[in-house]
Amino acid sequence: MKLDNAIDRSLAEHPIFSTLSKEHRALIAGCAKLKVFQAGDIIYREGQPADQFYLIRHGRVGLETYVPGRAPIIVDTLGEGDPVGWSWLIPPYRTHFDARAIELTRVIEFDAACLRGKMDADPSFGYAIFQRMTPIIATRLAAARRQMIDLYGRPSDRGVAWR
Repeated sequence: MKLDNAIDRSLAEHPIFSTLSKEHRALIAGCAKLKVFQAGDIIYREGQPADQFYLIRHGRVGLETYVPGRAPIIVDTLGEGDPVGWSWLIPPYRTHFDARAIELTRVIEFDAACLRGKMDADPSFGYAIFQRMTPIIATRLAAARRQMIDLYGRPSDRGVAWR
């Protein structure tokens, strides 16, 4: 099987991209390649340039945040079909978490600069991508908030009224 076919098929079957036109999926596929991470591999570190994002084809990825004096806290665990990374969409294009492969993980890697360039050149394509990525951003931020509440407790747990 050709790599292009695997990427095209994955995009056509994926809920986020399946409703895009064939032309728009071709624009995305032109910025993509297949990649594999071994268990424990760091995919990216918090604060690094967000030059790529990923779509998990197989495996699991942990999103982690550093806490001084403690082991990293897993904010979210992502699996097959989940996109990894959204910081590539929002200036200054820096990652907000660490991402680590929990097990052997196969992904489609997208070149963020390539995709941003195509989004700028074709505003209808750019809007379509933003429509699909915005719910992911909201979901990830909510997951991070829930994890922090679980970790530190609600303010009322520490004698402060919850508003």
